Amino acid sequence: MRLPACIVAALLLVATGTHAAEPPATSPQARVRVAFDRDGITATRTEGYADPATKRAITIDDPVRIASISKLVLSIGVMRLVEEGKLDLDADVSDTLGWTLRNPAFPDKKITLRLLLSHTSSLTDGAGYWQVPLDGEFRTLLDDPKAWDAQHAPGTYWRYANVGFPLIGAVMERATGERLDLLMQRLVLKPLDLRSCYSWPSCDEATAARAVVLYRDGKPIVDDNQGRKPACGITKASDGSCDLSTWRAGKAPNVFGPQGGLRISAADLSKIGRLLLGDGEVDGVRLLKPESVRAMIGPEWSLKDGNGLTLEEDDPIRSKGGFTCRYGLAVHTLASGLPDCGDDPVGDGVQRIGHSGNAYGLLAGLWVDRKGGTGVVYFSTGNDTPEPGERSAFSRIEEQSAAGW
Repeated sequence: MRLPACIVAALLLVATGTHAAEPPATSPQARVRVAFDRDGITATRTEGYADPATKRAITIDDPVRIASISKLVLSIGVMRLVEEGKLDLDADVSDTLGWTLRNPAFPDKKITLRLLLSHTSSLTDGAGYWQVPLDGEFRTLLDDPKAWDAQHAPGTYWRYANVGFPLIGAVMERATGERLDLLMQRLVLKPLDLRSCYSWPSCDEATAARAVVLYRDGKPIVDDNQGRKPACGITKASDGSCDLSTWRAGKAPNVFGPQGGLRISAADLSKIGRLLLGDGEVDGVRLLKPESVRAMIGPEWSLKDGNGLTLEEDDPIRSKGGFTCRYGLAVHTLASGLPDCGDDPVGDGVQRIGHSGNAYGLLAGLWVDRKGGTGVVYFSTGNDTPEPGERSAFSRIEEQSAAGW
């Protein structure tokens, strides 16, 4: 028997403790919003289920695969190594990788961390970026001509490229000799006391048990952990094994998801936002110098005279141009005010910095108003066909979440 919508809404109220309105037929499985200022969380809202199969209600402390917001957090790790003198944003990454990284069409143009972090390296996702197995060699992907933009030299054109972030991870591993997920624990996650991880191996059992399950077409496709930590939790080796003792620095850092595999709760992600509000300091912990935060924000690129794409090429959600018009070192600036840009989901003209996330039915955002001293984290799951936004290139549910829901 199908229950009336009013009863469904009432049951949702009991399950989540929120004052949810009657959801539309295409509503997501779960929604979370956390507002914060420099001192802490100021307001929260939750709706729906972290795991619809078990009817486990979503909370602000449940870790979710936060998609491309992982890039911003990885950039914080890069800047820590830059401050330590172990990395240089403008050095040829070939020197650290131990092999030459070049666009075949522009063999004399070096590729740097600054270019990789800002999506101006001339790499594309045409040859893939995630599928290299644990025992594979990520560099072999780059032998495919489709991995490169043959029309634009490094540093001249903005083109969103996930593939650059496993390369950044490879540089980090080679510079330190540390496995990427453990390195990010040391550099960022543990100093901030975050129960978070790049893929599951470095998370504890209790955190993994609370994972938010991501659905597509009504079926669980990511992190259906069923109350326990996955036996592997990364991309396996080519023979199906998952022996992390076989890890080799810089060979296959994609298995830890530097481009999108961070598992983090909305509450923990708000602390990253507060770090940006605090010029690199939060709750008495100084993680970055103020100048490092300013370097991340940039911008490194702003749209002008057709000098870049403004949508991710394989984005199944966005249809309007002008989604990204200003970008730093894995930091997106909203409300750029540039012509033909739909980059203001809030609709108030206030410039905010942060990053969006979009994968496996998840839509997410971390945005901070550094002048106003406030910020917001949000995510929703099960977004197979979200409605277009009314005032921006963002979807309607992202506009609602960013502006206040």
